Parts: sequence; C-alpha cells; structure tokens
Amino acid sequence: MMTSNNTTSSINTLEDQASNQKVQLIYAGGTFGSYGKPLSALPATTFLPLLMDKVRQNLTSNIEVLENSCVKDSSQLSPSDFSHFFQLVLNRYTQGYRHFVLITGTDTLSYLGSFLAEAFAGSDVSLALTASMRPLFDANDIHNYNIDPHSDAWGNLSDAIGLAAHGESGVFVTFAGESWPAQTVQKIHSHDLMAFTGHTRAGYPANSYLKSLPAARRSNWIEDTQAKLEVITYQAKTAIIPTIYCVPNSGEWLSSQLTALLELPPTGIILMGFGAGNIPFSEQLAQTLDKLYQHGHIVVCTTQCPYGGVSEAYAAGSWQYEHHVFSAGRLTVPAVYARLLWLHLAFDTPARRRQRWSYSVGKQ
Repeated sequence: MMTSNNTTSSINTLEDQASNQKVQLIYAGGTFGSYGKPLSALPATTFLPLLMDKVRQNLTSNIEVLENSCVKDSSQLSPSDFSHFFQLVLNRYTQGYRHFVLITGTDTLSYLGSFLAEAFAGSDVSLALTASMRPLFDANDIHNYNIDPHSDAWGNLSDAIGLAAHGESGVFVTFAGESWPAQTVQKIHSHDLMAFTGHTRAGYPANSYLKSLPAARRSNWIEDTQAKLEVITYQAKTAIIPTIYCVPNSGEWLSSQLTALLELPPTGIILMGFGAGNIPFSEQLAQTLDKLYQHGHIVVCTTQCPYGGVSEAYAAGSWQYEHHVFSAGRLTVPAVYARLLWLHLAFDTPARRRQRWSYSVGKQ
C-alpha cells in the first residue's frame, strides 16, 4: 500500500516533469521587440509581459520566460555573448528542461544558431531560434501594443514555439514559414521578409543530436560539458576569428594580410575565396600559409558563393591544401565561423582542434 509520503512524492515528481516540459523563452533583442517612430528597442521589462500575454492568450500557456541579461542589437554580439547564451541554455538543460525558443536579431541569427548547434551536439536539446524583419507591434498604433498584421514576427514566433514544443532534437532556425538545421542557414536578403535560406540535406551527421538520451548518457554529456565551462568563458573574452574576403588582388597582398595574423595566439582564420574556393597563388603566400600552420592557426577556405560549397577540382584552389589549409566543403560562412569558434573555446591545443575539424567535416 502506498503511504501518504509516497503519494506526495509521486505527485511532486509528476508536477516537476510537467514543469520541465514547458518551453523556455529567451528574449535577446532585435527588430522583433522594437517599437515607435523612429524604431527603438522596448526594454525587456516592458516588452516581455506584453509578449507573454499575447502568447498565452493565442498560442499556449505551456511556456515561461527564461531570464536573460544579454539584450542587444544582434550586430553587437561577440564571442562572449555567444558563450553567455550557451551557458544560459545549458544551465536550464541540466535541470531537466529541453524545449527552448530564442528570439534574437537577424544580423547574426545564423552565426548564433550555428554556434549553439556546435555546442549542443550530442545532446537531446530542442532549440528553435527565430527573429523578424519587422517589429511585432504596430508602430502606427502607439501605446496600444497591437500585433502588426503585416509583420512576420508573430508567424515566426508561433512556428518556433510549435517546433520547440514538439521536441525534435536539434538546433533549428524558423523563419518565414520554414525551419532548417541551424548550421545550414544563411541570410540572403537585407530587408525582404524571405531573408533566410537553409536546407535539410546531409551536411552534418544525422546523429549529432539524439531523439532521447538515457539518464546516464545525459548525465555524462552534462558533466563533460560543464567541465569545459571555465575554459570556454575565459577563452571567449579574447576570441576572434579573422576573416579575409578575397577580391582581385595579388597573392603577395593576401600574404601580407595573413602575415599580420601571425602575431595572434593560435585561432581559426577564414579565407573567402572565389567560386569553388580559388585564391591567387604566389610563393610568398604559400610560405605564409605554412608559417600560420606552424604557429598553430587553422586556416579554412570557403566560398563567397551562397550555394555549392568548395571543390578541390581546380588547380587555382587545390594548391592551398598542400599548405595545411582546410576545405570548408559545403559549410556556410556562419557555420565555418561557429565551428572554428567552438573549437577555439572548447579544445585546448591546435592539434586537438585540427583533429576535431577533420573529424567533423569528414562526416559531412
């Protein structure tokens, strides 16, 4: 016969489980929460109560705000901010929550999403990031805070909440009626409502996230990840991922730009080449690439093209891979940045970072 204490314990357990199913909403700023003329961001203390009233009245009551101290225009986000959001979600995840929605700005949405996808690989988190090209509230209806029927904000948020509540494991971007794995997403338009594109084709291992994680494996993943937090926080304060966009200049000029990076501690460097990843050749540039490798840098070549990725089919590009440059394959620029940043924060030596890059990209 069950005692009253056991009954109370069972009820409390069921209540905790129900609570843990609530979607955790993180508001980080952006156009989504801007208002008035000219547009400016509403304080979170004003915006969030208004937003939650609308959500609970029209979408779901199975949601709560996860307090966040980093609310800013997304163009101002830094590696330290990326680390902040990672730890914010991680702390809640360790408490048994796995359904998250993060509202941010469009400028670095794909970068933040890709970073969080790297950071939570191996978990069963369900995280949907979204943003909007127009504010949620109608700027022509001052002080009434009515949803703008011409805005994309409400639809994007509704889709994100639905995706997170459904609980599919992974990190996703929801935008304009679409949802994609975050690592495949890139912004392709500066003001159109169809501002992003992505794909669901192979590009990352299918087992990056697990549909359900046994308690022991979840505990191990959490312990392993928490063990890195101090280093991640410290490294993020000074982390930079230099990026060079190739234009028709000489190989010597490109070499001079890269030579200046030899003064930096070992990090990741992105070369944005032409077409399939072609860059100008010079003996000086080849020697500089060798020096960067010897210094501990990881140089990755990607393409300026939004589609297709990098190929080693052309001699104009393949020569660099003989000088320790990695190919980005089909990874987008935000995904390359995110992976290099995560490797820089989470792995302590150039050798381990290179090994992890080769393993991850080899799985594409």
